[in-house]
Amino acid sequence: MARIDLHEIRHSYKPNPKCDDDFALKRVHTTWEDGGAYALLGPSGCGKTTMLNIISGLLKPSHGSILYDGKDVSSLQPEQRNIAQVFQFPVLYDTMTVYDNLAFPLRNRGVGKTEVDARVRHIAQTLELSADLGKRAAGLSADAKQKISLGRGLVRSDVAAILFDEPLTVIDPHLKWDLRRKLKEIHKEFNLTMIYVTHDQVEAMTFADRIVVMYEGEIVQTGTPEELFERPEHVFVGYFIGSPGMNFLPCTVSGDNAVAGEAAIALAPGYGARAAALGREFKLGIRPMYLGVHATRGECGENPCLQGRVTGVEDQGFCRIVTVQFGGHEMKARVNDERTVPDGACWMTFPADKVRLYYNERLVG
Repeated sequence: MARIDLHEIRHSYKPNPKCDDDFALKRVHTTWEDGGAYALLGPSGCGKTTMLNIISGLLKPSHGSILYDGKDVSSLQPEQRNIAQVFQFPVLYDTMTVYDNLAFPLRNRGVGKTEVDARVRHIAQTLELSADLGKRAAGLSADAKQKISLGRGLVRSDVAAILFDEPLTVIDPHLKWDLRRKLKEIHKEFNLTMIYVTHDQVEAMTFADRIVVMYEGEIVQTGTPEELFERPEHVFVGYFIGSPGMNFLPCTVSGDNAVAGEAAIALAPGYGARAAALGREFKLGIRPMYLGVHATRGECGENPCLQGRVTGVEDQGFCRIVTVQFGGHEMKARVNDERTVPDGACWMTFPADKVRLYYNERLVG
């Protein structure tokens, strides 16, 4: 197990980078705590795999240093860092049995036969592979092969961390839940530092205790699933987390109101003053589940309400996603109850405690 510190990491695949756009990683300064379960989340091309390869030693960064438990390992090869890496496609020996695949990393390090057997059988039992130990890996299913790939890392007692690079991409959807559950159990049993790269927010939220969100080569927020959902610190996090993502409206601030076009939307007391100290142009953000859509003004109760127009309804079984036109902008609301959704004109409510303001794409705190 290891605490992993990345100090001012920058990386470019170009020989002579001249500006930020030339860097795949623009500036990363973060810590992965010993024994933590992390997800590294972001869209394709944001720098997730580059960062993972720098942590493992497959790639040396252009700038900065990597520390394992306070020791600088920047110049060490992957095998010297005691890292196990599980890739998108299982890495194993098809002609070997499951037993021999699991035993190979230990035999390669000169571990005694008795200890090899004990470790292999323990890991096989943990991964529910005991019945397959005598079978050749080539004939097994994709999820079983990925378990073997994981087991080859777990079987070593000296592993500092296990890194996963989108390991469930080739797994059937109904098997993904089982493998994610198994990963959670393994983390609880072995207390290993685990970093899981994915572009799937569901995978990230079901696996990790903390999620690291990347965008255009930078970490824009690290937090629990609840923190990312309730208080996205960057516009991208609001957009990327949630289905649908957060609604955004360009606005200005006047007193305790956000002004979008002709409409004034109430803010929490004091929030407008904090925002006004930063500048004039903002984005207002609100999650679809908090945006109220009502057939009549009376349904708004004591809440201030604004008029919009319903232009579409998608029935998703457990809820309905309502599309509303408001001030020349399209917004989404999620309706979970059985009340009637109006066809055409509607009234909208913006709970003040759920409204967020963003300046230069960053949350006004």
